[in-house]
Amino acid sequence: MSEEQAQQLMQQMQMLETYFTDLSQREGTFLNVLKEATAAIDSIRSLSQKPESDTLIPIGMGTYLPTKISSDKKIVLNIGAGVALEKDFPSAINYLEARIKEIEVALQDTAAKKQEAAARLEQGREQMNQLMQSVQPPNPGK
Repeated sequence: MSEEQAQQLMQQMQMLETYFTDLSQREGTFLNVLKEATAAIDSIRSLSQKPESDTLIPIGMGTYLPTKISSDKKIVLNIGAGVALEKDFPSAINYLEARIKEIEVALQDTAAKKQEAAARLEQGREQMNQLMQSVQPPNPGK
């Protein structure tokens, strides 16, 4: 393997490591969104069982405002691009469950890509090890 090929392999390895890191971050983001959506569904179900309850609303810097929730079975959902819709509880839960399914598909896709990138990284490491061994002169003392 020539020096140029070795440099090319190193660049590919660096790009793969960056890609793997990006996929790991994306996976973490999906997991956080999944947890948030699940928590939102749990909260909506809880509100439907007990429409009036006391709660705290965060207003920033660890400061909370005590308030009462008096639900009339409507909730406001942010659906993206600065658009929010008012929905009843069952519709909101259906919307969030559909989003969860989308997130699960994205997670599976990301995990598959991450596994592929890891395999390619391992293959690259093996090539680098072979290259390093072929370049090193034999040790006559051993």
